[in-house]
Amino acid sequence: MAAGISLTFLGTGTSVGVPVIGCGCAVCGSHDLRNRRLRASVWLQAGALNLLVDSGPDLRQQALRAGMRELDGVLYTHAHLDHVAGFDDLRAFCWRRHEPLPMHGTAECLATLRQMFGWAFAADNLHHGYVKPDPRVVDGPFCYGPMRVTPLPVEHAAVATIGYLFEQPGARSLAYLPDVKRIPAATMALLRGVDVLVLDALRPARHPTHFSLDEALAAAAQSGAGETWLTHLGHENEHTQLTRALPPGVRVAWDGLKVSLAALA
Repeated sequence: MAAGISLTFLGTGTSVGVPVIGCGCAVCGSHDLRNRRLRASVWLQAGALNLLVDSGPDLRQQALRAGMRELDGVLYTHAHLDHVAGFDDLRAFCWRRHEPLPMHGTAECLATLRQMFGWAFAADNLHHGYVKPDPRVVDGPFCYGPMRVTPLPVEHAAVATIGYLFEQPGARSLAYLPDVKRIPAATMALLRGVDVLVLDALRPARHPTHFSLDEALAAAAQSGAGETWLTHLGHENEHTQLTRALPPGVRVAWDGLKVSLAALA
């Protein structure tokens, strides 16, 4: 991957994944691997830097499939189970570290993680091999070396939810918003002209807490993104059929897809 700057889609599915347990629909029974979707998560690589966005319940399977070995930080969008339930599998990335693993999220999200996984945050968590979190409240932009990370507040259900904007010299900008029902004006202002936009598009029909396809397409057009990838997809979406229905510049992401973020020539 050019310049070592890339985005890997570890999972592109909604909270129940695809196939859905007990479902016999055409998408759940499809032999096209692009219709098999683990819970939504991405892995961002920039040189030696490795960042994970969300640790969902499929993290072990995703990490093994993608060949992940090290992490420099975990960025959480919100504390719904499909984005945090793989927390314990993060211990595999703590074995090779001397320092605790930075974990970024809203104050509400980190408080939920403390409640769910209190043993990891306890002062007496001194055993080698356990998850060692370094909780960091996201209340504004922060940096990993030359990479600037800006939180993107959005509306999604009743929990504090954010996406992230990644900017680094020599790379295309990336905005990742996997769970969203409404993008506030201040956040849309940050998205305008972004090079690569990854956006929630749960299903064609309207949903109370997620973008429908039409809502996602409208947001992508409003942002002026150079390239848009749809994620957090339910089994109402057949990959090939959905791809054919999309306007230029918008594509359907799939598990294992790697997108170069190196600056275009």
